[in-house]
Amino acid sequence: MDRKVYKERMRRKQRQLRMRRYMRLGTYAVGIVLVMVFVIRGVILPIVHSLGGNEPNETVEVQAQTAEADPNAAIRQPLKGQGDLTKTSELTPGWHEDENGRWYQNADHTYYAGGFQEIDGVTYCFSDNGYVQTGWVSKGVKDYYFNEDGSYNPEKRRSMIAMTFDDGPGQYTDTLLDILEENNARATFFMLGQNVGYYQDTVKRMADMGCEIGSHSWDHPNLYNLSLEDVAKQFSDTDNALIEACGQAATVARAPYGNESEDIINTVGKPFFMWSLDSLDWSYKDVDLDYQSIMVDNSSSLSDGTIILMHDIHEASVEACKRIIPDLIAQGYKLVTVSELAEAKNVSLQYASYNNFWDSYLEGLPGYQGSDDSGLSGSESTEGEDSGDGISDGTEDSGDEISDGTEDSDEDISDGSDYGDSFEDGAEYSDGE
Repeated sequence: MDRKVYKERMRRKQRQLRMRRYMRLGTYAVGIVLVMVFVIRGVILPIVHSLGGNEPNETVEVQAQTAEADPNAAIRQPLKGQGDLTKTSELTPGWHEDENGRWYQNADHTYYAGGFQEIDGVTYCFSDNGYVQTGWVSKGVKDYYFNEDGSYNPEKRRSMIAMTFDDGPGQYTDTLLDILEENNARATFFMLGQNVGYYQDTVKRMADMGCEIGSHSWDHPNLYNLSLEDVAKQFSDTDNALIEACGQAATVARAPYGNESEDIINTVGKPFFMWSLDSLDWSYKDVDLDYQSIMVDNSSSLSDGTIILMHDIHEASVEACKRIIPDLIAQGYKLVTVSELAEAKNVSLQYASYNNFWDSYLEGLPGYQGSDDSGLSGSESTEGEDSGDGISDGTEDSGDEISDGTEDSDEDISDGSDYGDSFEDGAEYSDGE
């Protein structure tokens, strides 16, 4: 073999051996660095934190205690998992931003998630993924507004209205539930026990949607004409029918014709509800008039805390709701159940009668716990707030009568039955059979 060729091959082989040696050394160096990082972060830092009184377990315990004290408070999440890859590259405490939004890293390499947190005197709301939220944020029954920069805006609050429907369920109730579902709204249904058995699937759907299950007695008698024992049976029989249909008894009640008393309420053992806006739909039975009654004629009674009375047994009433519900939402109202409205107003419901949750009336309501001092209280009217001087027609609402002074006839029920023509205390109910 030519001597020059031999030498060239030897030089190439020596270069290959050197490259392999350098690669092994580089691999060893990387491994040593990784081991050092693991030892420092996994062993040395925890010891330092422990000596400095910052035991990681203590941090977890404090966070758990904070969450228990305030369920809306943010928690500290450790940087881990595939979902945090965008965060792991940021190792400095403070605000950071990536393609998903803004997030905040703490000095212990955790980030806030799933609730409210005050940072530098400003309150923010963090999503479960740890990013700052903006716009309306719901926590339980209360809504909070956060500006574009994520800061909490205590001046902007969402008004709430409770729509209530009597005398069902009936053949149009499922259509009404469709409307509520499409608009992400809830309502309270005060049902007659005698109707529940015919529409068990509808009642179950109400409960599954988060609507409130209420009782309107068994067959709509004038409770003033009954003994307290018979009054109790009217509502216990209805509860039994509701339990069979949806697995739960009524949480609230409404007396037929609004005829209630302290003895009746205590006998039934539930919070009772009147109303602050009577749509009179039972009288009109006309889509346009039903809409006008609520949105035009009684618009001055539409405010944060209003309770509206309608009937889901009338087709016209349900058809009118196709316009009323989205229009109320477009005006900024959130449609909730009566119990949700009470909770948002910091009222612990008692065995008593309620007809509105207007701010000007709260002080006198049974179970009112006072204003929320957290600065993150629930809804408050932003427009059209009721003055508290009375109902829309100027008459003062005593809690025992309907807003316009007329009593609710609740004229029909779903199977074609109708009530007596008289609305006097002695009115009689005919089952139409």
